[in-house]
Amino acid sequence: MAVPITAIYVPEDDDWAVTVTGQGKSMTARAPGIIAARDRVDQFVEELGAEAKGATVVHLLNGSALEFTAAYMTARLSRPEPAPIEVPEPAAPAEGAATAEAPADVPEQPAPKPDKKPKAKLTANIGDALTTAKPAAPQPAATSSIKVTAAASTPAARA
Repeated sequence: MAVPITAIYVPEDDDWAVTVTGQGKSMTARAPGIIAARDRVDQFVEELGAEAKGATVVHLLNGSALEFTAAYMTARLSRPEPAPIEVPEPAAPAEGAATAEAPADVPEQPAPKPDKKPKAKLTANIGDALTTAKPAAPQPAATSSIKVTAAASTPAARA
């Protein structure tokens, strides 16, 4: 039976310290976030060897796998806030400088092509099909006959 590999995460200011223990070895690293720390654990598992690749890795934060999962998924699913967009102030024109004039009138556009006629013409309004009930097709009469024969199933009954 494979022994599980344990990854213990500890937050340290903005960084995370991670310790991976398994296969008789212990490795420690620091990462700039929980996602990077989780990636580092995957690298440690690969370093442990081929036997460790199929082993179960238990990720713990404050001794709880659930707490790690909540923190990790929150980090994975949260979107970074976009930086505010700064619009530069338009520079005041220097004295005597020409100001930008309004653009010339837009040239006249060609008339749009007339719509093509549909190739097929509907012969009935779809609403008519929904409101007009067609007469029901005659249903065949339900008739059946079953013949049941009893046969003796035991040797005593056959005699």
